[in-house]
This record gives sequence, structure tokens and C-alpha cells, in this order.
Amino acid sequence: MGDRWHVEVDRSLCIGSAQCTHLAPAAFRLDSAMQSHPTEAGTDANEKILEAAEGCPVEAIMITLLGGGETVFPPDE
Repeated sequence: MGDRWHVEVDRSLCIGSAQCTHLAPAAFRLDSAMQSHPTEAGTDANEKILEAAEGCPVEAIMITLLGGGETVFPPDE
């Protein structure tokens, strides 16, 4: 069984660039305020979701392991 992730978008950082919806359209959507939301907070680990988080110009997408809370993205600096 693979990892499960908790995906969250920090609305105070999101600028509505829509990069996440282009890179992982099944995982993210924009609301009427043009801010991103995950379609599901808990999801199976997915390369497209990670690409979307990495491609966010303001690093508004956070991914942690479900259950353990370990950070997947953004990496610790």
C-alpha cells in the first residue's frame, strides 16, 4: 500500500496563477475568488500533485503524510 497525503492550499499565499489546475487538473480547482483548493484533502501519493506543488510560484501548496504529519512539500530548508 502506498503513501497517503494531506494536501492543503494556503489561501493567504495563493495568487490564482492556476498552475496547479494545469499540472494536476483532477486534484485542484479554482473558486470564484480565483484561489486554489484541493479537490480532496486526503489523497494517494501522486506525482502530478507533487509537480503542481513544486510549480506553484508562491509555494502555497503544502503536502504532508496522512497520519504522521511528516512534510512532503515544501522541503525543509
